[in-house]
Amino acid sequence: MKGLLFVCILLAAAGLAGCNAPSASSASPTTSAASTPSATDGSNKGDFGPPQGEPIHAVLTSPPQVPPPVNRDHPAKVIVELEVVEKELPISEGVTYTFWTFGGTVPGSFIRVRQGDTVEFHLKNSPDSKMPHNIDLHGVTGPGGGAASSFTAPGHESQFTFKALNQGIYVYHCATAPVGMHIANGMYGLILIEPPQGLPKVDHEYYVMQGDFYTTGKYREKGHQPFDMEKAIDENPTYVLFNGHEGALTGDKALAAKTNETVRLFVGNGGPNLVSSFHVIGEIFDTVRPEGGTVVQHNVQTTLIPSGGAAIVEFHTEVPGSYVLVDHSIFRAFNKGALGILKVDGPENLAIYSGKEVDSVYLGDRAEPNLKAVTTAAKAHEAGTLTKDEQIAAGKQLFTGTCSVCHQANGEGLPSVFPPLAKSSVLADDPKRIVQIMLHGLSGKISVNGTEYNSVMPPMTQLTDDEVANIGTFVLNSWGNPGGRITKEEAAAARAANPNATQAEH
Repeated sequence: MKGLLFVCILLAAAGLAGCNAPSASSASPTTSAASTPSATDGSNKGDFGPPQGEPIHAVLTSPPQVPPPVNRDHPAKVIVELEVVEKELPISEGVTYTFWTFGGTVPGSFIRVRQGDTVEFHLKNSPDSKMPHNIDLHGVTGPGGGAASSFTAPGHESQFTFKALNQGIYVYHCATAPVGMHIANGMYGLILIEPPQGLPKVDHEYYVMQGDFYTTGKYREKGHQPFDMEKAIDENPTYVLFNGHEGALTGDKALAAKTNETVRLFVGNGGPNLVSSFHVIGEIFDTVRPEGGTVVQHNVQTTLIPSGGAAIVEFHTEVPGSYVLVDHSIFRAFNKGALGILKVDGPENLAIYSGKEVDSVYLGDRAEPNLKAVTTAAKAHEAGTLTKDEQIAAGKQLFTGTCSVCHQANGEGLPSVFPPLAKSSVLADDPKRIVQIMLHGLSGKISVNGTEYNSVMPPMTQLTDDEVANIGTFVLNSWGNPGGRITKEEAAAARAANPNATQAEH
């Protein structure tokens, strides 16, 4: 009897909750608006009835841009047309990779609809494609998320329809076997299903999506790099990137805002393997919708985004400067590429922050507006036409982040701490020694320009041979040093002479 009474109380409470639910136009952003399923084929998730008005063609955008808000008070039929394109694109400066894409970009085109909309989805596979593809949208209620209905051979088109029942930010990806390979080649994106009342107004919305990539060559090894299935199975990525390209959100491609503005980031994680620890250095998220859901968390420093998941983060800008987007599994940021920039312009506010800004400490070579000189040098080397001037230009850009923090941009070093590279007596005695020092490190006492230093330089084995050659050539031809040239082959020989370079002392 008591159990029956308890059930009755629960049912009564549920009825009261339904009576007091907010309307679609006034619902809180953190809760779903009430919905009433039709008598025959509706759903109690978010079915606001049949579509009204003429069909609408969805506006799709390439990252980092986001389509405008829906701004509708009724469900509609929305037609989405997306084409799969397999294409060779840069993955880093001087490095290319054959991506498989939705809409020609990694991540794929951003899709934005309203909860309750009926979506007619058209998936085309370019005639130039070598593989069949499909799409699994995590925002679809139905087997495979649309995958079984959208299997599409090259040169063909598939169509299926679904109702967007649940609000949130959802990943979509290819689910054709081998699924992991298709995702690892860049086949993912985001679909936003807005709540009926829309999202709160902000000044800027941006689209950022992390992915891990697996190439046969090492990080930043120049030339075209094929996919490495064994690395992918071992979950050992060569690159971890925002928006499919190292530098996609840095330099002259950085995100932009002004002080005293609100910024909303739709952040996805395509995987296929890694969980992201998403963080913006110098900001605290005012609100986070973890895993893209409707529960809101406040005052968050770092938020976890699972592979195949997404989140919405919002914050208010207070002071100007460069705010660094990272995966806070931090070697991924500084040694695999998971780094972006939000550049905020506006007046200083010394009551909040003193205003000193040193980009190079956090950004490394990404502090440069672009790294075109590195790409130029890589292409010239591949063509057999690399000049010393091209090496110097590339080496200067790479030196900014790799070496300048300790040795300073002018090569003067730090008195009593780090020896100078400018007019270096060590390099004057043996110019080629710079290669040994870069690759094998240097510990203990050394006399430079008549002054004794006792510090540590760790081996920079993460640098590729051409990076060692270009940085070395730049240093030898700068600040009164003896000149000369380091070749990629000399760097490779020095590396091979001590392949297991021990780490410098701490």
